[in-house]
Amino acid sequence: MRWIHAAGRGLLVLVVILTGYAASGVRADGGATGGRGPLTLATAGDLTGYLGPLLAGWNRAHPAEKVTLVELPDSADETRAQMATDLRDGDRHRFDVLNIDVNWTTEFAAAGWIRPLPRDRFPLGALLPPVVDTATYEGRLYAVPYVTNAGLLLYRKDVLAAEGVPPPRTWAELERYAEAIAPKHGLAGYAGQFLPYEGLTVNAAEAVYSAGGSILGDEGERVTVDSAAAREGVGFLARGVREGWIPRDALAYKEEESKQAFQDGRLLFLRNWPYAYVGASAEGSKVAGKVGAVPLPGPDGPGTSVLGGSNLAVGAHARHPDSAARLIAYLTSERVQRQVLTRGALPPVRADLYEDPELVAAFPYLPTLRESVLAAAPRPKSPRYDQVSLAVQAVVHDAMTGRQTPEAAVRRLARELAALSHR
Repeated sequence: MRWIHAAGRGLLVLVVILTGYAASGVRADGGATGGRGPLTLATAGDLTGYLGPLLAGWNRAHPAEKVTLVELPDSADETRAQMATDLRDGDRHRFDVLNIDVNWTTEFAAAGWIRPLPRDRFPLGALLPPVVDTATYEGRLYAVPYVTNAGLLLYRKDVLAAEGVPPPRTWAELERYAEAIAPKHGLAGYAGQFLPYEGLTVNAAEAVYSAGGSILGDEGERVTVDSAAAREGVGFLARGVREGWIPRDALAYKEEESKQAFQDGRLLFLRNWPYAYVGASAEGSKVAGKVGAVPLPGPDGPGTSVLGGSNLAVGAHARHPDSAARLIAYLTSERVQRQVLTRGALPPVRADLYEDPELVAAFPYLPTLRESVLAAAPRPKSPRYDQVSLAVQAVVHDAMTGRQTPEAAVRRLARELAALSHR
């Protein structure tokens, strides 16, 4: 599982497991009353290999709480399934602390799988404000943000410069450039992550949010998707496929496939996470030196991205909750967050790093990413998020492939989400 995700791949989602040898108590407010010991940290898909050196630093300073690194499957869905199975096992669990996709916090908290945390043990005031909301449920802190993310629009700056036009700020400009300029340069117009999986949920939510709509409200208790804004957002995606400025190949794209298409010089525009900018700009890429990044466009100006990333949470049956909290504080410290970016190419959650001149020089997309994160919104919160996501994927894919009109698709989605909320 990758932290890009919105899920999906690239944004590399870690699962942290802390395994100890002695049970310990927890205060009613979620604070640990004791309990330190060796730790096991499991990660799904640490593709850049940055985590080992980070943990070596912890191990040198905390020999009695040594962390052993273990990897889980690369797939977000498989990792979530393994985590859920383990957490349901109660006293037989292996997972003490988990680094979960930001959108699993509500589900895991509602199920009683993770415990509330004391706010004063963590540097919440130093974090980008929107990321803290992803770690709460019913007003309580159930996790600590570790990595954030927001979607960006990557574009071929050499092509737009040759045409004398700025990068698009609206859907109309994006459509016009994708339809008229891209073919002149032998390119397809626009792609995102449109295979029916978590990535399509993210792309669909961004389209709906950018049009001013929403999908769910009140922690998943209220269905809000049946709106003109939602029909406009789904219609934007369906129209792109129907008119050809979204290539039909993109209906099978996840993060990696879409990144590769852009990196190989086959696309004018791509919606993806910042890791795709890094890959497309790297040595060996056919478009190195030709890549720009701006916030996602919307109907009348900049749109709204979905927040990606991951949060660190402590399992309800954690054996060493004090060690768990200490490791979380370490992983969210300024020094370590800097290494999360420089070694792992993962967007940090600490606000000051986005204005650091040295980091901005090395990662030019940081100011744009900060702008996108500050304007971003979480995916719909729900204790049944996995089922919500499956419904969104299926319905929007049917609209994009022409099986249903956007209007019919939105009505169907509203019915399916309403049925879920009453289970």
